[in-house]
Amino acid sequence: MPEGVSAFNRRSFLVTTGLAAGVAALPASGAAAAPAPDRRRAALAADPFTLGVASGDPEPDGFVLWTRLALNPLAEDGLGGMPFVDFPVQWQVATDERFRRVVRQGTARARAAAAHSVHVELEGLRPGHEYWYRFRVGRHVSPAGLTRTSPHPASYGGGLAMGFVSCSQFEHGWFTAYRRLAEDHPDLILHLGDYQYEYRKGAYNVPGGNVRDHEGPETVTLAGYRQRHAQYKSDPDLQAAHAAAPWLVVFDDHEVENNWADDVPEANSDTPDPAAFRARRAAAFQAYYENMPLRRRSLPHGPDIQIYRRVRWGRLANFHMLDTRQFRDDQACGDGYKDCAAASDPARSILGTDQERWLIKGFRRSHARWDVLGQQVFFAQRDNNAGPLKVTSMDSWDGYVASRDRITRGWVEAGVRNAVVLTGDVHAHWASDLKENYDDPTSRTVGAELVCTSITSGGDGADSDPAAHPFLKINPHLRFYNNQRGYVLTRIRREEMTADFKTLTSVRAKDAPASLKARFVIEDREPGLRQTYLRPYDAVRTKTDRDLVRETVERETRRP
Repeated sequence: MPEGVSAFNRRSFLVTTGLAAGVAALPASGAAAAPAPDRRRAALAADPFTLGVASGDPEPDGFVLWTRLALNPLAEDGLGGMPFVDFPVQWQVATDERFRRVVRQGTARARAAAAHSVHVELEGLRPGHEYWYRFRVGRHVSPAGLTRTSPHPASYGGGLAMGFVSCSQFEHGWFTAYRRLAEDHPDLILHLGDYQYEYRKGAYNVPGGNVRDHEGPETVTLAGYRQRHAQYKSDPDLQAAHAAAPWLVVFDDHEVENNWADDVPEANSDTPDPAAFRARRAAAFQAYYENMPLRRRSLPHGPDIQIYRRVRWGRLANFHMLDTRQFRDDQACGDGYKDCAAASDPARSILGTDQERWLIKGFRRSHARWDVLGQQVFFAQRDNNAGPLKVTSMDSWDGYVASRDRITRGWVEAGVRNAVVLTGDVHAHWASDLKENYDDPTSRTVGAELVCTSITSGGDGADSDPAAHPFLKINPHLRFYNNQRGYVLTRIRREEMTADFKTLTSVRAKDAPASLKARFVIEDREPGLRQTYLRPYDAVRTKTDRDLVRETVERETRRP
């Protein structure tokens, strides 16, 4: 870092300007950039970097760099207005934001068959260091991104600022929460699913009407998914978050279709035939890979994609990124909130046998201070019935009780030092202690779950008294609830993990501020949550227990 330049100023410059400085320093393309055909040169008279840049899956010696060329992101054929020819794309990695100290550079090919996406996997860099990167095609230079390698496997590093997010429905609001997260200068960002939504314009509405519209029909074809991803990637706030730090991504359901399970589509699916649904999955996964900073190990094969993986952050943390859709048994009892005996069937799994074994083996081999599960749906038990019946969500781990018990027992028996589950999906902030036996409030606490609200999905929501929700009264291990939009920012150190629940006043208005709603601390070797801050809530109106339960169930059972 240049003397006198603070990390705040350096990163703020990236977020607010995109930093296309130093264009003349990029090398000529050489033989790879021989004079292009007239149609190619004419096509790129405009800027092809309309979708921004991204990085992901950091390792001690490298990471993935991503971009995708698009002249017209909303083109109906999903190819971004690009001619169907390949383009050489130069890339650079530097240790400074002005690219005066370039450490790696090269040329990749943006293939028309892959929607002109580029994935560059780098090796041989220094562990635990920040790097800047950018791309060039002809005279056009991309915005710069900031990324980093993970610490050396034997090092704890200097602590980790990690944010996690989920559920960004383009129509329901502005993506301001992404920009606010970027402004918090995280070292790593996890996206836990529902990065984009499949619905056609007007199919999924919020009170007061949608702020903006989806382009195109419901996504079923490869062209449709490509177009939808491009529409989302065109958002400048999302681009700012991608450019601010490396990402670890996993999908949930809306990247394909609401509430799908393995080869089983949604009940009222546009692709009810199993063969048609597998074709839809193949299209969705190809577009997902093309638009995410993923390694070659995640390259899809037809309707299958390898998305569960383990990323180590030195000795400080293991991130076990899970797939709770592709291998799960179908939701029991017709989905929804049910009193369902089948939910406890020991044969049922939300991860599938192979992934369960992989995860438990990872627990046994772990020497990390923190083992973090990055996954999609609510892990802790949430009974919404104060009576003798147990009424829970069949789309969450409550619908796969034996699977949850096997995973929990797996980390307990392996002696995992600190187990933390990170979750998205439910469009509200939650925090929970994880128990050996949820039906016995006095049973041992064996971990903690942090649940982030949505970026926009569900609209503004409303502030609420976190102690008033009936779910917290019925389930004493549930510690916190808030129904506004936002994200969670964590700071992971050897001695503790701090979780800041950030909320926005509105997503219907642009550039809303974000503020701290609550803070929890998880101390090393002390499983469970300790609350250290709670902002007083704004009592707009009083809701009955019945209102709160109904809203939660309606929000989570089926959208729309």
